[in-house]
Amino acid sequence: MFYTDRKELMALIKSKNTKPEIIVRKLLFHIGYRYRLHREDLPGKPDITLSKYKTVIWVNGCFWHFHKNCPNGHIPKTNTEFWNTKIVRNVERDKENKLKLKKLGWKVIVIWECEVKNESTLVSKLSRIKTQN
Repeated sequence: MFYTDRKELMALIKSKNTKPEIIVRKLLFHIGYRYRLHREDLPGKPDITLSKYKTVIWVNGCFWHFHKNCPNGHIPKTNTEFWNTKIVRNVERDKENKLKLKKLGWKVIVIWECEVKNESTLVSKLSRIKTQN
């Protein structure tokens, strides 16, 4: 299918229940955590909320949230101005939401899409949730 309207094309991009997010959720459940999804009463509607540990988890796409030092975290060479504006705004919004959550007493964990591919690193990162409090 060919799209001429950028908004039409962008509407097809999933922001919830992405493959990396589902992998993290399954692993969390497997190691014993129970959670809520996309709480609208918290800044940024975090992907995963662990109320018992006052912790939120965002599973960020490396491209969409500009993961530094990652091959997927880059600005495309075409339509650079549009992508730069869009991605910079995403990064700014992430910082704002993280600050708001911390002021409310929440701990914030960011898991990058590329980190999901390494299960041992992911398990290690998620296992620290209980010891952060």
